[in-house]
Amino acid sequence: MGNPLSMLTQYDIEEVQQHYRSGRGFISSDEFLSIPEFAVNPLSQRLLKIINGLNFKEFVSFLSTFSSGFTREQKIEFIFKIYDLNCNGQVTFNDIMNMLRDLTGTYISEQQRQQVLTQLLKEAGYTEDSVFVLEDFVKILSSSGLKMEVEVPVD
Repeated sequence: MGNPLSMLTQYDIEEVQQHYRSGRGFISSDEFLSIPEFAVNPLSQRLLKIINGLNFKEFVSFLSTFSSGFTREQKIEFIFKIYDLNCNGQVTFNDIMNMLRDLTGTYISEQQRQQVLTQLLKEAGYTEDSVFVLEDFVKILSSSGLKMEVEVPVD
C-alpha cells in the first residue's frame, strides 16, 4: 500500500487541513461533519467513532482510504472496520442488517433487506448464523460484483 499520505496531493492535504482548524491536534465531530460528503453520509456516526482521537496525519491517512490509490481489498478492509461495531474482529448477520438499515432507511422493507442479505450470503457459501472475519468479508464482497469506486473529494 505504501504511504497513505502519498495517495493524496499536497493540495488535497491543504484542503483537508482547512477543515482541521481546532488547534487541539484532533478533529472535532463538528469539523468532521462540516465536510459535506461526510455530513450527508448515513454512516457518519460510525465513521466518527473510527476517527475519534486521530491526529491530523492519521486523519489524512483515513481520508486516503477513499482515494483511487487504494486497492479493492484495502477498501474492503476499511468497510469491515465500519461493520465491526464492537471492534472484536468479527461481523455478524445482525451487524450487517444494522448497517443495511442505516444505508437504506425506509426505501426498502425489513423483509427485502433480509432477503437480499440472505441471498448474498448464500451465494458466497454462508448462512445467517455465520460469523465473519476479514477474510470472509473479502470473499463475500469480492464475489458480489459490487463496485468499489467510492471516493471523497476534498476540495
